[in-house]
Amino acid sequence: MSGRVEHLAEGVTLHLGDCREILPTLGKVDAMVTDPPYGMRFRSNSRLIRHEAIANDSTTDALLWACNIPVKHSKYIFCRWDNLAEVPKPRSVVNWIKNNWSMGDLEHEHARQTEIALFYPGENHHFPCGRPTDVVEVRRTGNDHHPSEKPVDLMWAVVRWTDGLVVDPFMGSGTTGVACAKLGRKFIGIEIETKYFEIACRRISEALKQPDMFVAAPPPAKQQALAL
Repeated sequence: MSGRVEHLAEGVTLHLGDCREILPTLGKVDAMVTDPPYGMRFRSNSRLIRHEAIANDSTTDALLWACNIPVKHSKYIFCRWDNLAEVPKPRSVVNWIKNNWSMGDLEHEHARQTEIALFYPGENHHFPCGRPTDVVEVRRTGNDHHPSEKPVDLMWAVVRWTDGLVVDPFMGSGTTGVACAKLGRKFIGIEIETKYFEIACRRISEALKQPDMFVAAPPPAKQQALAL
């Protein structure tokens, strides 16, 4: 039921409900890593497991709402390349290079092997692990839990660029939360669909039992000297 809250561990809380109602109650958040609906009208019909249509995916309203949420440290918001004309100008566009490509227009369009994430720094931004590039190469995994599921390794890499408590207002099946659990990071997730909320609870609970024990503390960021 909407309004349900699960406290999976200290600093790890999941909310079932509408993020537009829940997020304002949390105050200004440290960091956001999220993959909101962005107008794809996605429905899987080519897999053994048929997924239902994604909630609120008929417009870009959720994407634009996410882009305008204030954060203290940073936010990374996944979307399509053609959403760039509609969103506030990001400071960087991060390119996820996959091991496969989309179908699309086979005669008049390049086969897309990338997806993008918009980067918006907050007033307290710094790079915890040093300045990263704008390219992440991670193999795509199957959409076993959600029709637009991101690989854990991808979200693991992105979360390491942030600092503080991470919020994902469009949690889906909980991949961002799994990455946070493995990194020992505090996390708040919000999901409107009960089916995916249950999956996220299970996946994050399992990840909390098996964190990445060999994740080194990030070194302090250093300013690179400029060649004169």
